[in-house]
Amino acid sequence: MKIVATKPELCIGCKACEEACSKVLFKDTNPEKSAIRITPKSDGEYDINVCNQCGECIDICQVQAISRNKNGVVMIDMDKCVQCYACVGFCPILAMRYQKEITGPFKCISCGACTRACTTGAIFMKEV
Repeated sequence: MKIVATKPELCIGCKACEEACSKVLFKDTNPEKSAIRITPKSDGEYDINVCNQCGECIDICQVQAISRNKNGVVMIDMDKCVQCYACVGFCPILAMRYQKEITGPFKCISCGACTRACTTGAIFMKEV
């Protein structure tokens, strides 16, 4: 399985990854609609938060709307999702997202768009 991996020390905070992600997920260049988040730290570096596909959210979903696809990526079936957002509150790394303009939770789908947008190599695809 390939996941999005990070090297935060290489991040320059340009947020091109956030724009690329929101374009793929929602056809919008709104960073708030991105499944990856770049946050400045007090030391001038950046945190990169993205789903690591751990799957801990699968068991918390009471309607079985979250599962792994054939490639091992954790996906949300929005036809089954009842928008309870338990997965958002439960995510151990806070990578399950919620945005008021979007119905239901969302997360990284390991599409790689963010990695292609990253010019420094701070975000890349990794086989696990």
